[in-house]
Amino acid sequence: MSKLQVILTADVAGQGRKGEIVSVSEGYARNFLLKNNKGIIATAEELKKIENKKLKDAKKAEENKNKSIEIKALLESKKLVINGKIGDNGKLFGAITNKEISAEIKKEFGLDVDRKKIECAIKSLGEHKAIVKLHTEVKAEVLVVVKG
Repeated sequence: MSKLQVILTADVAGQGRKGEIVSVSEGYARNFLLKNNKGIIATAEELKKIENKKLKDAKKAEENKNKSIEIKALLESKKLVINGKIGDNGKLFGAITNKEISAEIKKEFGLDVDRKKIECAIKSLGEHKAIVKLHTEVKAEVLVVVKG
């Protein structure tokens, strides 16, 4: 029984994930993988395309990381000043939300930062640190000053 090298174009249970090269029987390849557009025959040309795509993706990921490092330096260069509502006892009324910090970053730096990528729990006046996830490997610590 002959085996065929197939590049998977979709995740296939029991065989592998998208982009992997698997060795399967010729019948399985022709009757299932190729017929249902779940794989293509691994020719030299297709392998070269995949290699070029991997190189391109790696380059793009590196550029994204470098851009995130630049943004981190920018965010950490200044303090964000947010005016909070103060209750009768001189304490902060409610909390400073991620949405408010995101809006302040947009106003101060002109950067759109998704509020879901900001970690903070600010419930009092004074200086606090908020963590902004810019990349899987890059996190910025933004100094947030809460005034009344």
